[in-house]
Amino acid sequence: MLENKLGITNEVELSKKEEKITKLKALELFDTNKINEFEVGTFKGLSDIHSYLFSDIYYFAGKIRDVNLAKGNFRFVPAMYLEDTLNIINSMPQDTFNNIIKKYIEMNVAHPFREGNGRSTRIWLDMILKKEINKVVDWSKIDKDDYLLAMERSPIKDTEINILLKNALTDRVDDRTVYMKGIDASYLYEGYNTYTTNELDN
Repeated sequence: MLENKLGITNEVELSKKEEKITKLKALELFDTNKINEFEVGTFKGLSDIHSYLFSDIYYFAGKIRDVNLAKGNFRFVPAMYLEDTLNIINSMPQDTFNNIIKKYIEMNVAHPFREGNGRSTRIWLDMILKKEINKVVDWSKIDKDDYLLAMERSPIKDTEINILLKNALTDRVDDRTVYMKGIDASYLYEGYNTYTTNELDN
């Protein structure tokens, strides 16, 4: 169980509190237009997103992890190589849809934070897509299992995730409803579905 600023020692309670607080922060990020002030396509930009979402809960918000992480049999970039890896990702091109997705996959493999990587990185991806091709992903159109499987395979072959994301693109880049539904879907991928952004918004 992760050490947290709230002093919560029950994992289920922490999970619910984290979901509620960070979903509200994600809404705030959009409503205040703060999201458009962050760097696009850099680790600095991703770190700012992560920090904004998680700083009320975790001491490590926005900070590069110093521990090794794995999910199932997959090992993310070892902590000792993280900084170099992030510098390489920063310099990757983001001029086309395919290049943007390659960059997104590499950032996922890097997994720079102790927790909250997927949720932060999907917002980061949308900011790159918005800037470079004036589209965002409508995450509510992407099935959880399809997404997780495609991401698992993406370091070896990126065809599946490419197709999934391309088919879910929308030009409604400033649509609050698309954003809110996207946040809910993004959280659902990680197993967080106690609250909807709609409920929290009222």
